[in-house]
Amino acid sequence: MTYLGKTCARWSIAAAATAIVSAGCGGDPPANTSANTTDASMSTSGSSSGNGTTSGDGTGTGTSGSTSTATTQADSDTGTIFDVGVLHDAAVDTTEPPSCKVVDDMDAVGDCSQQAPADSFEPEVQWAWDGENGDIYSVVTPLVANLTEDNGDGEIDLCDIPDVVVVAYADLFAGPGHIYVLDGATGSSHFQIPTAVDPTVCPALGDIDGDGLPEIVSVMMGGALVAFEHDGSLKWQSNDLWGSSYIAALALADLDNDGDVEIVAGGSIYDHDGALVAFTTTPPQYSASTAADLDDDGDLELVLGNAAYHHDGTLLWNSGIDPGFPQVANFDDDPEPEILVTNQLGLAMLEHDGAVVFQNLTPTGDSGFGLTWFRPATVHDFDGDGEAEFAVSSANNYTVYEADASIVWSATVSDQSGVAAGTAFDFLGDGGAEAMYADEANLFVFDDLGEVLLQSPRTSLTGTEYPVVVDVDNDGSAEIVVVSNQSIGLGGGSPPVQVIRDVDERWIQARRIWNQHAYHVTNVREDGTIPQHEPKSWQQLNTFRTNAQIEGGGVCMPQPRG
Repeated sequence: MTYLGKTCARWSIAAAATAIVSAGCGGDPPANTSANTTDASMSTSGSSSGNGTTSGDGTGTGTSGSTSTATTQADSDTGTIFDVGVLHDAAVDTTEPPSCKVVDDMDAVGDCSQQAPADSFEPEVQWAWDGENGDIYSVVTPLVANLTEDNGDGEIDLCDIPDVVVVAYADLFAGPGHIYVLDGATGSSHFQIPTAVDPTVCPALGDIDGDGLPEIVSVMMGGALVAFEHDGSLKWQSNDLWGSSYIAALALADLDNDGDVEIVAGGSIYDHDGALVAFTTTPPQYSASTAADLDDDGDLELVLGNAAYHHDGTLLWNSGIDPGFPQVANFDDDPEPEILVTNQLGLAMLEHDGAVVFQNLTPTGDSGFGLTWFRPATVHDFDGDGEAEFAVSSANNYTVYEADASIVWSATVSDQSGVAAGTAFDFLGDGGAEAMYADEANLFVFDDLGEVLLQSPRTSLTGTEYPVVVDVDNDGSAEIVVVSNQSIGLGGGSPPVQVIRDVDERWIQARRIWNQHAYHVTNVREDGTIPQHEPKSWQQLNTFRTNAQIEGGGVCMPQPRG
């Protein structure tokens, strides 16, 4: 049975404001659940000056930024606050790895025993960044990693405040964009990278040179790949032009397990120094390629929407279906992964060897043309039954599906313009995940039955963007990071970046990193280093474009309900 999400949200954020009020639904009793906010600096444990002075030769320029932050005065039940700072101070067992460092490849996934109180979903805007230098539009997924030293110990590590990396631009339909690095706790700007980049391409973050610090890889306006050090200084610019890269996303992986990171750009593979290693004839437009060991030979294959290639560029298989966005997960009872493909004809599923399970399905009835179904998907156990479902939009609906593409629930959205994706996270740790999607007019958070928990106004052309869930301020509680722009005449004032938290910071832990569009947890450690031997995500969390909790520097799965 198809469940249609309620049209009234339990929580609503006023446009261009930090106040979130309970809207209630029919039959709900009135309650004093509003979260009053003020324009005041929020007290945080990290640096919040925003002066942006960078280390190194630093082509990055420091600015104060334009942000609004909030302190809360709310009447809500108190719950356990998972304070990472307290865990750091309490770590006395010297046999355990230091909590500021990551020392393994996350080869063990433990269960989480932590839960938040049942009524802990009371969101508010923690901060909003209003853009700089006329750059007020953002249509690519925000990324998060530790790029700056904040706590005065001389090291950049997990004890510092994570940073938000965002691409913003000034001209709605043309022109360059710039990369900004923002303080995760306050939204103040650490620096802008002055090199112009393609504002429709989602960058990737990760340690590509083995120095222990993340670099930023993007695409310049002319089509060349470009890499920046953690401080914004130019690292290299590729000699080989990628070509037209409109609405695309980069990815990082050690494809050949040699300890050097490769950069995946559509159907092209670049070495860590920017040299072109291999390329296919697949056009880079509307691409978010990923990497996975499909043939169980120990190294990773380049996975496109309709084909897979070995790390040297030789073809593994071509399924013959239309190109699209690939999502790798295990959707059946065998140990091998499947590839969920979303393309302009609908939904498709491939076996690990390229055999077609189904294709061209359009279960919601939305017409299969243009970008209607050409949207990246999210894989997660949405309903806590221990099996992976997937969620994807289709212009008029955001829908969660079982592995066979039967509908679990569907909610009405409005997204005719782009290729936006969604995400999911179990904020309360109760085994039922909340789904998130940002369409042309709103950020939605749905519960595990498809009811609207939050509807927050924002406007967007919906490019290669989706909201991400990260512990962005290192307080031990998850936050939502979402971008927006004022592009389609549905109202002004949407800030390019907003961070939303629980009013009492009771949401459970999340990892402190989100490094690329095709993020699937095991592809990157929390410190931004890329595993030489990537654990198979479908045998660990079995998720795609969703985040995990952390415990002691590793990852864990919330325990199923019951």
